[in-house]
This record gives sequence, structure tokens and C-alpha cells, in this order.
Amino acid sequence: MNSAIIYHNPRCSKSRAALALLEDNNVNTQIIRYLETPPSPQTLKKITKMLSLSPRDLIRTGETEYKEFGMDNQDLSDDQLLQLMSANPKVIERPIVIYNDRAVIGRPPENVLELIP
Repeated sequence: MNSAIIYHNPRCSKSRAALALLEDNNVNTQIIRYLETPPSPQTLKKITKMLSLSPRDLIRTGETEYKEFGMDNQDLSDDQLLQLMSANPKVIERPIVIYNDRAVIGRPPENVLELIP
């Protein structure tokens, strides 16, 4: 059986809804509470490639940490952004679901259905 990975924040309603959709579809799911166990910059780089997004596209710009840590600086390289995102995981868009080397952002939560057969 294939399994999914969800970068999950249990306090986020979209994240909880995405996880519920995976469970409702009997998808074996590894839950990573990314605020407690942040993905490394290398993992984030792989995720952005799977999503076909730049690191900047994966940042929640409304979080105070976004400006506080200078992530709004357009001169930052992708690698610098990935380092900052890993160090400040609250700014990472959520939830991210990976299944069979494909990934989606669960906003709306129904996006996860694109991944499962």
C-alpha cells in the first residue's frame, strides 16, 4: 500500500480537513507536525520542485515572521529563503501532502484528492 506524507498543523482547519480526506480514502498517512519537526532546507527544496513552485510561493506572507526575519527582501536567494523557512516553519504554507512523488498544497483541502487514485 502506498502512503502519503502530510506536513500538518493540527490547529489549522485546512490541515485537519486535508488529513480527514486522506483518512476517509484509506490512505496510509505519515503525519509530520512541521512546527515541531521542521523540514530541512534540502527537503523544502525537493517539495518546491514537486509542487513546481519557487520557495517564495510557499511562504505565508501574512505571518509576522515573514517581515521580522526579512523574508520580504526580494534580493534573497532561493537557498537563503529555504534556510529561513526551515528555521521559521510557521511561514511555510500548509498543509503540504506528498504521495507517490507528487505534492499538493491542501488549500482547499480537496486538492489532496488529485493525488490519490
